[in-house]
Amino acid sequence: MPKRSLRPVALVLGLCWLVVFFDGMDVNIYGAVMPHMLDDEGLGLTPASAGTIGSWTTFGMLLGALAAGNLTDWLGRRPVVIWSVILFSLGSALCALAEGPAFFGAGRFAAGLGLGGLMPTCLAMVMEFAPRGRVALATGLLMTSYHTGGMVATGLGLSLAPAFGWRWVFWAGVAPALVAVPLVLRYLPESPGVLLARGRRAEADTIAARYGLEPPEPAQAPAAGAKGRWDSVLALFAPGCRWATPLLWVASFCGLLLVYGVSTWLPQLMRASGYGLTSSISFLMVINLGGIVGMLIAGRTADRFGPVRVSALWFVLTAVGALLMGQQLGLALMYGVVFITGVWLFSAQVMVYAATNTVYAPGQRATGLGWVTGVGRLGAVVGPSVGGALVANGMQDWGFTAFAVAGLCGAAAISLVPLTARRGKRDAGAGAGAAPVTAA
Repeated sequence: MPKRSLRPVALVLGLCWLVVFFDGMDVNIYGAVMPHMLDDEGLGLTPASAGTIGSWTTFGMLLGALAAGNLTDWLGRRPVVIWSVILFSLGSALCALAEGPAFFGAGRFAAGLGLGGLMPTCLAMVMEFAPRGRVALATGLLMTSYHTGGMVATGLGLSLAPAFGWRWVFWAGVAPALVAVPLVLRYLPESPGVLLARGRRAEADTIAARYGLEPPEPAQAPAAGAKGRWDSVLALFAPGCRWATPLLWVASFCGLLLVYGVSTWLPQLMRASGYGLTSSISFLMVINLGGIVGMLIAGRTADRFGPVRVSALWFVLTAVGALLMGQQLGLALMYGVVFITGVWLFSAQVMVYAATNTVYAPGQRATGLGWVTGVGRLGAVVGPSVGGALVANGMQDWGFTAFAVAGLCGAAAISLVPLTARRGKRDAGAGAGAAPVTAA
């Protein structure tokens, strides 16, 4: 069957791209203005409290991601997108108004809840609306927005904060509620599967036809009611996917450990390797640029060879790149190594998300994605902590080695998913009433 164009779903992809762009901007704003906040004696922020607040943000993202799957099945995809954007915009406003660390931390926690809920919801929508054979490409295109937002946040921190103060950067974080929410309210459609679950068959068929999708079947509809939402969680451990689910969690944990660990400590590790301050900060921009390119390459490659294979290979290549970054290389050569490592590093994690499309049935996909991203957030906590512990103990040379080990563990976990999925199909076929699962 020939692969269809993404053009019919360009509106859905474009709107999700916009809100995830603001997601990436908001996540990276804190780090971009950290030096200015520490210099503000009136705020009273210390390096220790700054680290604690960073953990609050990540914990909020973890809770938001875990709740997102069930909330979208209950409220619908579109309302969760809207309220997630409103929530992290409100959190940014609280940060701009904060007079002390506690109030500021409350704002970052609120923002984390919205940020954590938005990502899996947008991923689920893009996967549902993407044509068959174009899911990985659509996922990769979506995630270019996150890194674009991160680069914009860095630019705001470098330009706006020195001239007008760090609070104005957080006021810029209110823009999503003013720009994106009206567009989402006006143009973003609801999931046909969710509409079908609510008995709105005609509306579900109309939206499916408008976007070139097959009419939704009852199996694609998420279960209704509190019991149905609980059953959606239990379904992640049904015979068809009981082994694949924890492996996806491990792969996501390793991927986000790498993403957040490298993003947080790359400049400091590079300084410890003998590079200048300006060059060390520039490496962070270069690795994000590589991440944008990598999303486009990984998406097209995964549509041809499968997201599991691509994710596993990308994890291995990330490990190789991490080891190379720990070597003493010339500045120009190191820029090339950092760029290429960015190509593999960020998209290895995103292809883990794309792999959920091959494991979970449509009715469980939002819940499955929510738990894969939520459990993976633990890696986002551990990654910066590992880097911080190594730096604090004068063991910077081991930083890139630790990241390489995480890459190899992620590759091993995601590589086993196809084997467990095939085993799950055999178990499901032997069990009564088990739901079928597509092997990765």
